[in-house]
Amino acid sequence: MVLPPACPFPAPSKGLVFDDIAVGDTSSMEHVMSLHDLAPLREALAAPENADGNDAAQSLLGDALFARLIGMQFPGPGTRYRSQKLQYLAPLKLGDRLTLSATVVSRDTERKSLGLFCLCVNQDGQNVVSGEIHVFAPLTHRDSGQCALPPVHFTLGDMSQPLLDYVRPLPRMRMAVVHPCDTLSLQSVFDAHAAGIIDPVLVAPRARLEAVAAEAALDISAITIEDVPHSHAAGMRAAEMAAAGQVDALMKGSLHTDEMMAPIVSNAALRTKRRISHCFLMQTTAYPRPFILTDAAINISPSLDEKADIVRNAIELAHATGVVLPRVAILAAVETVNPRMQATLDAAALCKMADRGQISGGLLDGPLAFDNAVSPAAAHIKGIVSEVAGRADILVVPDLESGNMLAKQLEYLAGASSAGLVLGARVPIVLTSRADSRESRLASCAIAAILVQRYRELPP
Repeated sequence: MVLPPACPFPAPSKGLVFDDIAVGDTSSMEHVMSLHDLAPLREALAAPENADGNDAAQSLLGDALFARLIGMQFPGPGTRYRSQKLQYLAPLKLGDRLTLSATVVSRDTERKSLGLFCLCVNQDGQNVVSGEIHVFAPLTHRDSGQCALPPVHFTLGDMSQPLLDYVRPLPRMRMAVVHPCDTLSLQSVFDAHAAGIIDPVLVAPRARLEAVAAEAALDISAITIEDVPHSHAAGMRAAEMAAAGQVDALMKGSLHTDEMMAPIVSNAALRTKRRISHCFLMQTTAYPRPFILTDAAINISPSLDEKADIVRNAIELAHATGVVLPRVAILAAVETVNPRMQATLDAAALCKMADRGQISGGLLDGPLAFDNAVSPAAAHIKGIVSEVAGRADILVVPDLESGNMLAKQLEYLAGASSAGLVLGARVPIVLTSRADSRESRLASCAIAAILVQRYRELPP
């Protein structure tokens, strides 16, 4: 699979004022439709007035794209909407490469307003959206780094339905669920099966499974069971099944992470040339898009080589979920290279490796402190000019301790939701926590299904 180059949203700029703009002036941007674009839509589409979900999604997506072009680039910060009349001529689809343009067709000097002819064209040259938007142009220059855009509020639950809609046409993956011997783990199996994602194989002591199923009023009589004596044996047997190609993916149940991962790490048939690492796909209301946090669960104190693989695995996950050229922030406590702080040296080395083609598929920058990795305002205040700063899709932490604390702070203090996956093995591994919700487990399975399909499409 050949991935196209990135088409990022316009970078922060000072924009234009009314007196700078003449009839005939034009501006454009490119954007690739990804799963991230679908995340905020579920709540809006559920409203009664939006009974036709496709039409509603079309208009919401088109409106959002043109709002970004107009509000961030042309005329830019300080622009206010006056009226809008757009026609939606063709579907917006996942993976579409869109070119959006806005051309000045009228200019009202008394009201300081502009009429913009807006056009969105897909990669096939087909007009997708067209029409006019009238705006009041700013009268003084404003820096977009100082303009707080209203946040987009959504949760992982809002992403679940678009994810499920996306994976539903894919073939079900055969998944070994390892020791699902509590109610939540076993219920998650039924949820993922009902959603059309998995054909499960339960690897666990049959007697314990039957006791849990009876208590939860779940009928497991039609599900394949690999009967093993205990949780340690369940991990061993699941790894053997994955190595033999009997299952497409693995999911952790109620056993300890070490019991799950040790047989996988020690099985040469499941290893690849990359280091195994963990990715959290997270969402929080304080950030306008889902992001990947890595590695907060597997590698305790990774070396430079291991961090390079951690980055490569995260980029692969980003590609699989529709982010064509993810922005990768290599985190440290500060944003400058300090010879006494190893994390900053590693960050600088990783960025140089990307410059030399040793790491590909993403835009890397670092060291970046957490604030200027996720906040355009913080990056602007500190004078950081970067395609990554303030807009990171991937956050790479220095070590497991910092990553685990950051993930739990985001979850428990910032209300973030997450899905967890292990990459770098021959099969994707859903590494759930005992505290994970049903929604989180379901989203994790959906992402694993996307990865399984990607592995099927890539050459061996």
